[in-house]
Amino acid sequence: MLRRLYDWTLSLAETRFALLALALVAFAESSVFPIPPDILLIPIILAAPNRAFLVAGLCTIASVAGGGLGYWIGAELFESVGKPVLEFYGKLEKFDIFAERFNENGPWAVLFAGVTPFPYKVITITSGATGLDFWVFMASSVVARALRFFLVAALLWKFGAPIRAFIEERFGLMATLFFVLLFGGFAVVKYL
Repeated sequence: MLRRLYDWTLSLAETRFALLALALVAFAESSVFPIPPDILLIPIILAAPNRAFLVAGLCTIASVAGGGLGYWIGAELFESVGKPVLEFYGKLEKFDIFAERFNENGPWAVLFAGVTPFPYKVITITSGATGLDFWVFMASSVVARALRFFLVAALLWKFGAPIRAFIEERFGLMATLFFVLLFGGFAVVKYL
């Protein structure tokens, strides 16, 4: 099933809707959606390596814009939307303690979450809920998300064909690694 999803995603990467789908996933992932945009970013770049940096730029812009929505959810809709999202990730019961210390290290938390598999939406909502300066939040988000997506794009642009062959030959291992990182990020959130 995962192999069919991978093949379908690669075929989507060659359609006129690929960039729209990537932008929507990147936007939603930064505020509420649990699946990272890498699931589309990587196949789209593998299918069209000459557009790697355009794709990374679009993904960065959409992700940062979605982060702005996450910030707004934290600032304005914390009770009705923010709390349920934090509860889903197991962060609600520790939120008050976390919020007290957050703004001291908020920009670093945004950078960390924006680059790693840590669920970025937890930080976007928390940034709004704790009142982290919006422009500090946005600047940290731009740096972090651009670093993450442009690094992936550069590696795939430079080593695209061998990486694609490596992924396709070891698809089971790569899928397992992806899910370990994804769920590892969720586990880290639960224990912080």
